[in-house]
Amino acid sequence: MTAENPPVAESHESYDRVNDYFYERGWTDGLPIVPPTEERVQAMLAGMPGHDADELISVIPPKMGRATLWQIAVNAVMAGCRPEYLPVVVAALQAVSEPQYGLAHRQTTTHAGAPLIIVNGPIVARLKINCGTGLFGPGWRANATIGRALRLVLVNIGGAGPGVDFSQTGHPGKYTYCIAEYEKANPWEPLHVERGFEPGQSVVTVVNAEAPHSMTENIQTDPREIMRTFASSMATLGVNNLYSQGHPVLVMGIEHARHVASAGWSKQDVKQALFELARQPWGLMKNRGKSKGPRFPECVDRSDDNSMVPIVCEADDLIVIVAGGAGGKSMFLPTAGGQSLSVSRLIETRQ
Repeated sequence: MTAENPPVAESHESYDRVNDYFYERGWTDGLPIVPPTEERVQAMLAGMPGHDADELISVIPPKMGRATLWQIAVNAVMAGCRPEYLPVVVAALQAVSEPQYGLAHRQTTTHAGAPLIIVNGPIVARLKINCGTGLFGPGWRANATIGRALRLVLVNIGGAGPGVDFSQTGHPGKYTYCIAEYEKANPWEPLHVERGFEPGQSVVTVVNAEAPHSMTENIQTDPREIMRTFASSMATLGVNNLYSQGHPVLVMGIEHARHVASAGWSKQDVKQALFELARQPWGLMKNRGKSKGPRFPECVDRSDDNSMVPIVCEADDLIVIVAGGAGGKSMFLPTAGGQSLSVSRLIETRQ
């Protein structure tokens, strides 16, 4: 798939033959793909009317492959997307292509991170992107295929397949990593509004994140105590955010959010509390962690072993969304740290 417009499978080829052919050339994620016939690719392109198939969307490292709309559509077909998902895939690719995301390093690093796509706005309901029970799990075509399409684009056009992606362990999010925020259950403003978009706009936010870690608190309802539970899970030795901060993600369960908001706390209160509580002492941090040396915030007094190191440089760097089903669990998603920051991008939608 290195040509400007790569050849697509003809409809008469058998499903098994196409899959074997693509797998042998490293064009899949190991799972079966939908053969990208001419008819299917053209139908996918109809998801973004008014655009030329040869329109260049991004140049993707490390191979510096030219991701035209045609090539993105090919990979979206392979992933099992519906045509109406294509604008989300395109917006997510544009977001990871922004300099602050640091895609070149993310494509080849030993870190386990994968591009998490968080979707906000009216498109969530329209495309049935799961924001509730089991949102990180299987069963939702939009979540599964949108995230998979982005990954296939990064591999097939960017060249980040085996032998190039040096992630020591990887994690399942490298297959697909797409969720939405549960805005109706959110007592505060949703992420995209917090970032300056209008409530009626549809937006993707991408962040290079590790696998989600469950934080259980079924007993405490006091916001400060809930934050203590979260902070203990978030500021663990070895997490990249203690060594180079960045934009880690808290996916707050709807029950935790309800307890906290009913006590009068704002989202900013949550961020500030975790900025203060999710820390480790400098004396414990200074001789461990990342091999190239940690980059700690200026607020850390390196002459004082008791000076506390936070997981973010400032409270607003913590991404807080509300999602999930019933129960006393929230999720923490560590990130690569300051080498890869989150990016939000408007999704092109039909009026």
